[in-house]
Amino acid sequence: MSSSVSELVVVRVFDAPRELVWRAFAEAERLALWWGPKGFEVGVLRLEFTPGGTFHYSMRSPKGHEMWGKFVYREIAEPERIVYVSSFSDPQGGLTRHPMWPQWPLEVLNTITLEARGHQTVLTLHGRPVDATEDELRFFNEVQSGVKTGFGATFDQLEAYLRQNG
Repeated sequence: MSSSVSELVVVRVFDAPRELVWRAFAEAERLALWWGPKGFEVGVLRLEFTPGGTFHYSMRSPKGHEMWGKFVYREIAEPERIVYVSSFSDPQGGLTRHPMWPQWPLEVLNTITLEARGHQTVLTLHGRPVDATEDELRFFNEVQSGVKTGFGATFDQLEAYLRQNG
């Protein structure tokens, strides 16, 4: 991997206990209520929240466009750390390119940490491409502000979910 790639870092503070934030990631029925782009309907095909397990899901846009994604979990340390490789997929779980950004890396290694601070939780997400080409690394760097905006909107949905279910 090129040393010139910038690591994606997103930090968000939630006014909710760490255990509730953890369950929002660990339980399919909760995850389906907030994960994904704003306005998209998420369907959970499979959630095996264990090392080596997968989260395979569909996302349907308000206009009916459907795409699929997948996580493969590498490490789960309850309630503080989740490490997974994310990718776009087909309905069977096979690896595919990003439907709108073909230059996006096929796989991204993500690490989420949850730090308890009183009654709040600090979520920090770190992301780096896995086995990416130089063109994919360059593109990953170029679009980070947009990716951060997307995660911001997703985490807005998580925040609303936590407020309603806390």
